[in-house]
Amino acid sequence: PSTKSRFVSPSFRKMATLIDGTATAAQIRVELKEKVTELQETFGVAPGLAVLLVGERRDSATYVRMKKKACEEIGILSFGFDFPAEVSEEELVSKITELNADPKVHGILVQLPLPPHINERAVLDKVLQEKDVDGLHPLNVAQLSNTKTHAPGRSAWSFDAIDFHVSCTPQGCIELLDRSGVQIEGKEAVVLGRSNIVGIPVALLLMQRNATVTIAH
Repeated sequence: PSTKSRFVSPSFRKMATLIDGTATAAQIRVELKEKVTELQETFGVAPGLAVLLVGERRDSATYVRMKKKACEEIGILSFGFDFPAEVSEEELVSKITELNADPKVHGILVQLPLPPHINERAVLDKVLQEKDVDGLHPLNVAQLSNTKTHAPGRSAWSFDAIDFHVSCTPQGCIELLDRSGVQIEGKEAVVLGRSNIVGIPVALLLMQRNATVTIAH
């Protein structure tokens, strides 16, 4: 048999299901808008997200624009801070320290990658754990690794019941699978890549859901 027939059989093609991420994202935004409105009406507080962008990478700028648009759509306050590529590490850290102390800012996101002259790890570690919405703070990573995603006191696994941040893209992958009715437990899952922001956390999340995980790289 040919290589193609060995690895992509007709029966496999019939099993594949295309997940509509756009429709799911739209539904999630509707739900989040309702929650944000309820929060504002009950406590008079709107969630605030600060995004730090360094340099003029087109892909990074696009991601930041998308995040700002999503914030506006659901009622989250958006604080944007753009820095030139030659910004010093000290200046970035100073801004993060300022945002850590700002009560209007509930989440801080440093758009990656940073220029080579900046110690990325040193900058990310300055973000308070509770404001680290990218889930990259060492304590957030540690909690993801120690099975705390099995929500304490609950038999049902839920992002709403954990007390730390998880990287958004891996969390989105699990949310898509759940909302599409995919049973993760018992499945064999292959994760392509081992990055700190996607590959490793998504592998850990799948493992927490009792999938057998292989990381390919």
